[in-house]
Amino acid sequence: MLIAILIFDVALVAWSLHLMQEAFDNKEFSLMLAGTLVALSAAAMLVVYFLMNSYVCYLTHTAQSSVPFY
Repeated sequence: MLIAILIFDVALVAWSLHLMQEAFDNKEFSLMLAGTLVALSAAAMLVVYFLMNSYVCYLTHTAQSSVPFY
């Protein structure tokens, strides 16, 4: 699941760069704003990616340490 989030994040960054290039070429503010918003969502997804990675590692460690040894 984390790999899918990372791939989606890379796609968002690519789309953001495409929007900003189109905005620069056409001198349109709305496309620049859209590119900025897409870039911010990509940054937020990256934060979620690292938080989920840490949380999954924490759960894995907790599950391994709570197994009783007989």
